[in-house]
Amino acid sequence: MKISAYFHDLRQAYQAELDDLVCDSEGKDVLRKRLTEKRNEIAFLVQMMELAPEMVAVAFHQGFRFAKPAAMEQLVSLSVDELPAWGTLAGAVQLEPWAESLAQTVLCEPAGGRFLAIAAGLEYLHAQARMASMATTASGMEDNLDADDEAGDDAEHDDEYNALSADDAASNWLADAGFERKE
Repeated sequence: MKISAYFHDLRQAYQAELDDLVCDSEGKDVLRKRLTEKRNEIAFLVQMMELAPEMVAVAFHQGFRFAKPAAMEQLVSLSVDELPAWGTLAGAVQLEPWAESLAQTVLCEPAGGRFLAIAAGLEYLHAQARMASMATTASGMEDNLDADDEAGDDAEHDDEYNALSADDAASNWLADAGFERKE
């Protein structure tokens, strides 16, 4: 998938914003609570959608369904000036019912349609990275099971294999985050 420089940079900022919302100072998972707070503040947050779209887009986290991945991949390959009108994405992406009222608030703003296209693109990229990460984890688990079967009692082989798997997993994670692989 080709990702424009605009979406590449925003994707990292969006992920960082989500990461900041996940845990409180005690390490407790508070993502739902913080997302609810963001969603309740959408009327205020729309003021920031042009300057810091990632900070507003998190209010729409898990608020989209993607019916046409090819259209979404086309969307994330575009620069901000090339983004289509929100209405043209109707067949490719739908809002979850709870996100409809948020979208109506955003669409009242002059740049609301463009912002929703950006938010949908960011959420699509986030979902793709999550699916790739799960596939990598599942593949790593299968590899570990195969290695355990083949290695028998050879503890040295197991340690060596597990070290390589961790390095591979780290490389895969960095590649998913947009960094080049070290070979």
